[in-house]
Amino acid sequence: MSKRRVGIVGFGHLGQFLATNLQENPNFELVFVWNRNPEALIGKIPSSLILRNLENLNTRKPDLIVEVAHPYISSKYGEFFLQQADYLMGSPTALADPEVEIKLREAANGNHGLYVPSGAFWGGEDIWRMADRNTLRGLKVTMTKCPQSFKLEGYLKKINDDVESEAITLYNGPVRDLCPLAPNNVNTMAAAAIAGYTLGFDGVIGCLVSDPNLRNFHVVEIEVTGLKSSNDENFTVHTIRKNPATLGHVTGEATFAAFVSSVISAHSKGPGIHLC
Repeated sequence: MSKRRVGIVGFGHLGQFLATNLQENPNFELVFVWNRNPEALIGKIPSSLILRNLENLNTRKPDLIVEVAHPYISSKYGEFFLQQADYLMGSPTALADPEVEIKLREAANGNHGLYVPSGAFWGGEDIWRMADRNTLRGLKVTMTKCPQSFKLEGYLKKINDDVESEAITLYNGPVRDLCPLAPNNVNTMAAAAIAGYTLGFDGVIGCLVSDPNLRNFHVVEIEVTGLKSSNDENFTVHTIRKNPATLGHVTGEATFAAFVSSVISAHSKGPGIHLC
């Protein structure tokens, strides 16, 4: 069986971790790494793998392109990526923009698939199946981190900057409105909106909590509501995931390994959008 040829877009903590793992995995061949600042790759990536212009990535003939940079990448290059290869978007908050979601869903109806990593979103396949059966009635994702682990925009940044000794709820509402304000922090919520597609970005609720006393973990709570039973009680599932994390890091430690698993499973599902 031939090696799966993978290109990486972005070289932050996650991109570096992924590049190392792919080069050590005999089932994969790393064919390029792109970074906004290419000089940051020198000495860390073989020069032959450094791609300086994304528009030239077709010369590397990738089977899978993996974005671990910023939602902007998908909005600008997502369609182009899907013309060349399967595409795993590590920043699915880009899909909160209705125009981006529409054009990428259409592009994914061609020869390649669009993959969304589950990341810290526990139970995604089960929730997708509930959506398929039209039994999903509610989905809420609450993410709690220390203030230093948030990279926020607009008014949320100001609220977070003022957090002192007690936990503060920064946001509680539709995921669509939250994604542009926390594009690097709420990819888990974006994955929830994709899995629970009957609710989507407007129906899935996101809650962001800044807790200065939570210094060693990121906590993700998922609350699922299904149909009512014959005795008028709703089906419910409530999970709590505590992910060890270095103080100030956006991504928890377990998410790195989970992302590699997503890359491994991002193949052979054909056109369309897929959770992996």
